[in-house]
Amino acid sequence: MTRPGFVDIIGQLFCHVRLRGYTTSVHQQLRAWSLSWSEVDPGQNAFAWDDDEGDRLAALVAPMAPPAEADRMENFRFMREVTELLTARYGRWACGWDWSIHNGGPVGAWCCDAHSVGEAEETAARVVDCVLEWRDWLEDTAERFERLAPPPGADAEDRSWHLERAATRLVTAVVDRTQAEAGWYGLAETTLAWFLSSTGLGPEDAEKAVDAAIGGRFKSWAAPTPTLLDAVGEALAVSLTGRGSYRER
Repeated sequence: MTRPGFVDIIGQLFCHVRLRGYTTSVHQQLRAWSLSWSEVDPGQNAFAWDDDEGDRLAALVAPMAPPAEADRMENFRFMREVTELLTARYGRWACGWDWSIHNGGPVGAWCCDAHSVGEAEETAARVVDCVLEWRDWLEDTAERFERLAPPPGADAEDRSWHLERAATRLVTAVVDRTQAEAGWYGLAETTLAWFLSSTGLGPEDAEKAVDAAIGGRFKSWAAPTPTLLDAVGEALAVSLTGRGSYRER
């Protein structure tokens, strides 16, 4: 997938910007964009939650928070350990908890280590909010996938129309959520690949199709024009069906 530009070279070693192959293999396994749709699909990954669980999680996170005088490396260590805690407790899907809007993700409750890691109890409460916000994004995304999926038995032309519409609507949802901040297209690519996987396409084939359709045309801090969205949607649909969408809808 396309790699976004560097906002903070050091910070991106640990934060959620789509840099395939840049981190170590162990760390890469705890990046949301490296997961398959089956690993994050709410329908396949249960999440039991109530107020008591929120309190329990906060009580686990608070003692992990670094002291006020900690440097950035300590903050990154804390974030990595929180990710390990969350994935062990809830599943691998939870690793997206800190994929911040400021790093092209859907989570608004988290900014960056400098602004989001602070007093222990406040930081722990923020982590809880982030987990819930990330889960809500996944659940909303799953609902969109269901609404936008081509119907069973659709012919090539009908399937093309549904895929083109899905691509434009899913990218628009990502732009709205991320405010087209740095690296926003990483989430767009991930979402499109997950959508194609949800319709039965293999993960590798889904990534290749998305890469080819976007072709490096999405840029940080720039929302795509309607013309570009239409072009990407059409390219994706035609590449997968061999047909354009000619039917009036």
